[in-house]
Amino acid sequence: MNFSSISNVTAVVRKPESFHTAVTKIVVTVALFISINYINGTLVHTFNRHQILHMNPRYILFIHLVVNDMIQLTAAVILFVYTYVFYTINVSLCCLLLISAVLTTQNTPLNLASMAAECYIAICLPLQHSKLCTAKRIYVTIGLMWLISAISVLPDLFVLLATEPLEYFYSRIVCLRHILFQNTALHEKNNLSNIVLLVIVWVFLVYTYLRILFAAKAADGDAKKARNTILLHGFQLLLCMLTYISPLLKQALRYWFPKHGNLLFVCYIIIQILPRLISPIVYGIRDQTFRRYLKRYLLCTVQKNKHKTAS
Repeated sequence: MNFSSISNVTAVVRKPESFHTAVTKIVVTVALFISINYINGTLVHTFNRHQILHMNPRYILFIHLVVNDMIQLTAAVILFVYTYVFYTINVSLCCLLLISAVLTTQNTPLNLASMAAECYIAICLPLQHSKLCTAKRIYVTIGLMWLISAISVLPDLFVLLATEPLEYFYSRIVCLRHILFQNTALHEKNNLSNIVLLVIVWVFLVYTYLRILFAAKAADGDAKKARNTILLHGFQLLLCMLTYISPLLKQALRYWFPKHGNLLFVCYIIIQILPRLISPIVYGIRDQTFRRYLKRYLLCTVQKNKHKTAS
């Protein structure tokens, strides 16, 4: 990449918006960010306060997904607000935010596949569940997730460091992945790795769902609940896939609705923000054990007020 291409990129002019519209979009985004991360933070606090949850592989994987979502959401919202206000961003800061967002986005389908595998073993191989799904092995699995995601993302950074002068990292650009990493070979590598990853995870989810479905026909409610959980994981994965097609979706929206710029903001909310709500619903609300502990912290202010009234 040369500096003339950088200047061409950063010279792109956004459609002007009123001050009220811009502030409204930022306030809505930040309010959703605070609300979702408050709920997810409460889930993490609940997990940390109760040792019994630390020994359950299902909850370990779940809380890792929650923390992963918090990191992804934080990076995405910081990037949105910063670029919305200043438009361009320092390249070094852009690298940090983009790599954080991409790493956590790559982790999501891997985490969902691991949770599906745990459900499958619990229902279809119950006698081996305690041996196969130990807390130690789950933490090793989480480490492998980060390793696989890093192998997919870090080559982009290494190529950037090897091909760009030091001055480039002090310049400012529009912080988008295809702008930061302009090597066409990297684009093809990323597209291929994303397709392979998503296909493998989809095949695995379908396989585990079908196996649990057959087990649920002649089994108890746990198998049926596991089957529904796999379906929710599939819905999560579907939302995750929207991240990979968001550039094409945004281009289509600009082409079809050139005068409705707010549709792009709605697209951002649906793709980047709302999927982070699914994880608390899957386990934080549906799971009886977690829900019992969670109520104590989400409703702590209500309980305190009751005690004051009673006294």
